Amino acid sequence: MSFENLNLIEPILRALKTEGYTTPTPIQEQAIPIVLQHRDLLGCAQTGTGKTAAFAIPILQLLYQDRLQHKEQKTIKAIILTPTRELAIQIDESFAAYGKHTGLKHLVIYGGVSQNPQTDALRRGVDILVATPGRLLDLMNQRFVHLEHIKMLVLDEADRMLDMGFVHDVKKIIAKVPVKRQTLFFSATMPNEIQQLANTILTNPAKVEVTPASSTADTIQQSLYYVEKSDKKNLLIHLLKDKAIKTALVFTRTKHGADKVVKDLTRVGITAEAIHGNKSQNARQRALTNFKNRTTRVLIATDIAARGIDIDELTHVINYELPNIPETYVHRIGRTGRAGASGIAFSFCDQEEIEFLKDIHKLISKHIPITEEHPYPMSPAAYIKKQEPAKSGSGQRHHQSAGHRDGQRRFGGNRSGGNRR
Repeated sequence: MSFENLNLIEPILRALKTEGYTTPTPIQEQAIPIVLQHRDLLGCAQTGTGKTAAFAIPILQLLYQDRLQHKEQKTIKAIILTPTRELAIQIDESFAAYGKHTGLKHLVIYGGVSQNPQTDALRRGVDILVATPGRLLDLMNQRFVHLEHIKMLVLDEADRMLDMGFVHDVKKIIAKVPVKRQTLFFSATMPNEIQQLANTILTNPAKVEVTPASSTADTIQQSLYYVEKSDKKNLLIHLLKDKAIKTALVFTRTKHGADKVVKDLTRVGITAEAIHGNKSQNARQRALTNFKNRTTRVLIATDIAARGIDIDELTHVINYELPNIPETYVHRIGRTGRAGASGIAFSFCDQEEIEFLKDIHKLISKHIPITEEHPYPMSPAAYIKKQEPAKSGSGQRHHQSAGHRDGQRRFGGNRSGGNRR
């Protein structure tokens, strides 16, 4: 399957060729034909599956074809709502890349910066608006944004909107959009409240589901380090002494943990910044830009903050703390080794995280290779204790523990609690 098989117009195919894209991802292959048929879409997919192109490409095509038939109007025809500034900027960059030969105008608006450049661009006329809910509502209330001519509405990362408390803002915005429209709804998970929201705003939608990754790419070299919790800081500093690690994305489970790692690394002269929900939009964007241009060598992130961030040529991912949801491990390490490139993933495991590790091994159907030779091995007593769950009778306990976590996941317990403390 190639993009040519999806009945795309020449200006878009030319842009995709320039970007080096030839083969659509599974979600693009499924979603693009549905959207081109003017159908509503419910997409259950995580970031990293190619979902931005899955909606951006057909939106550009439909609006381009529509403009050929009707006289151009300086009105907003498509709106994409997304929870964070980083995601909004990335989506806008995708519209710029795929739509460079269409002549369609796009704009991104978000809070935390002066609104004047945004309102000036709105006055000049915009076809596609990418926005975070707060700033969009502000500009609607000031009469800078009018949504009565919207033909297409996209809700991206709906579950994360819920996490961040944006659902009421989203509902206010939807109330101002024409009832007769095409709606595309994307969410990585489907808790009850998100399912109810989808039911109220979609009309006879086609459903596209990309199964959460359960296997890790062969191009990623994985290593496991058993280490005492108190020694993780020293082990990280030891590994980062290797100059071959040009960039490293380090994951912690909590915001507090991310900030602490930054302090530990900065103290020994390693340039590091954190990105998480407590940081301002400006601080997050600055940290991301610094990391992409390699001013900052190490970026420490929580899972929710890192969702939606694509970093080209990322060489190393380090799990400073193992995630409590096994699929998250696959998602984290998948940020390296993109597009066939090779990548390296180091994971630290202390005594308390062994249950998480077992869930990860069960999901990926293999054991992560252990690196025994390092300066901060687990104490012999802890190492012996670590082996105990492998004895008879442990399977049931492991099953209950995993099941308990599954229950929490289903009802959203771990999802927010694990990542947003």
